[in-house]
Amino acid sequence: MKKNNIYIILVLLIITLGCTNKNADLVVINAKIYTASENNFVAKSLVVNNGKIIEVSKNNLDSKYDTDKIIDAKDRTILPGLIDSHCHFYNLGLDQQVVDLRGTNSFEEIIDRLKKYNLKNDSDVILGRGWDQNDWDIKKFPINTELNKNFKDKLVVLERIDGHAYIVNDNALELAGIDEKTLVRGGLVLLKNNKPTGVLIDGPMSMIDQVLPEKTITEKVKALKKAEEISFSYGLTTVDDAGLNTGIISIIDSLHKLNELKIKIYAMVSVSKKNIEKFKKSGKLKTSKLNVRSFKVYGDGALGSRGAALKKPYCDDAHNYGFLRTDIKDLKYYANEIAGMGFQMNTHAIGDSTVSVLLKEYHKVLNNIKDPRWRIEHSQVVDLKEFDLYNDKILPSVQPTHATSDMYWAYDRLGKRIEGAYAFKDLLSSSKKIALGTDFPVEKVNPFHTFYSSIERKDLNGYPENGFQIENALTREETLKGMTIWGAYFNFEEKEKGSIEKGKSGDFIIIDQNIMEINPKKIPHTKVLKTFIDGELVYQNDDL
Repeated sequence: MKKNNIYIILVLLIITLGCTNKNADLVVINAKIYTASENNFVAKSLVVNNGKIIEVSKNNLDSKYDTDKIIDAKDRTILPGLIDSHCHFYNLGLDQQVVDLRGTNSFEEIIDRLKKYNLKNDSDVILGRGWDQNDWDIKKFPINTELNKNFKDKLVVLERIDGHAYIVNDNALELAGIDEKTLVRGGLVLLKNNKPTGVLIDGPMSMIDQVLPEKTITEKVKALKKAEEISFSYGLTTVDDAGLNTGIISIIDSLHKLNELKIKIYAMVSVSKKNIEKFKKSGKLKTSKLNVRSFKVYGDGALGSRGAALKKPYCDDAHNYGFLRTDIKDLKYYANEIAGMGFQMNTHAIGDSTVSVLLKEYHKVLNNIKDPRWRIEHSQVVDLKEFDLYNDKILPSVQPTHATSDMYWAYDRLGKRIEGAYAFKDLLSSSKKIALGTDFPVEKVNPFHTFYSSIERKDLNGYPENGFQIENALTREETLKGMTIWGAYFNFEEKEKGSIEKGKSGDFIIIDQNIMEINPKKIPHTKVLKTFIDGELVYQNDDL
């Protein structure tokens, strides 16, 4: 009898323990969860505890866990937190503090915007960004005469949308010591009648930067927090900032530690010999939200300002080949130093000449390095004979909306070479993985524009009807991975984020429509309902 009682007690204890629910911080049910896992698993429910995903299932998991927080997604779509693999996060924040020149149709319209700004702001410096002469009726760089006339007592600096040209007034030229004799490697001072026009392309822009007032700590922090606010509203949980100085990286690290900045940042250090020596001593920096293990190098300029280095001259500028912003000797030096440090080299390359130089140099340096994951940022124009030089060591990081923004004038610049431009499918075929971003604030932050451009190769007006070089469109699955798990891979973070799987960070978003199934025309209008980082709600615009 005694033995029977003990047996019954043991059975009851086992049953009781078996029925005890596990604790969880958050359970999501009734969702359509695109996990971006290797097998493209689609789930219904997920569970987060202590910032990590602890279970994902095709069945609802609410009965299995004790939690104070259950979200009924009501059949809404959930994606992993989106990763923008090439952007300028800090600059996005700074742009909120300057005159917005996007969408201007003429230089006269720019002058009008500056006048309105000047009436409301008492400052000795006027900064603006976003102009693009390709959008104007007269598609030529302007002369700064009207800037000098209307703002003769001001310092005026207006940045082109791609960040590769300035229009400045004579005050700025004089203060920076720029005249008709100024020569700067990797750039141009445009002249007319042997006098500077105020247009500076690439290299000489740094001379202007040196005379601009330094941003205060308050302004820098404000810019970072504003950029985070904008990013969260679009479902971005990780951003790859392509070129930061060490001072800004230190501020980001401090804000993370104070929990005043929550977005995860893959910071590419702006390359210099000084910064290389600094990180030789300190090594990589990795926290739960900040990853510093790469250098950003500028290979050339931009196609829109004809600064991208081409193998043959521009079709619409017969004597211009563009230029390397970093000469080959320095590129080789950086490559060898960065490889020796075990860091990643991420080089801006637009023109086929620059891409060719990098592919060959990368191959030499990486021959005996096992898993470097070096990146060619943009990989915009590639010689058709050189696509097969991309591989698992040399990876393309691209921006789909560049294709649909540039397509109106790219053929004028490139002619037949357009066949090797914005060739995302061809790049993916060689590298097996591709990372997608926006290059914001060059393009808009919205990642759903990226998704749409990637699969449809059309602008937001649905042009062209059959898609721009549609053979290079990516599938929806490839696009999603390019914005999530492959982006994480490019950052050496695929084991901790990028997909909704057990053991990974609770980074995910809930959106208002299913971009994996709906009519593509609807995709750009997708809204983010909630954004989570490590299971914490950091943005919402509904009562779900």
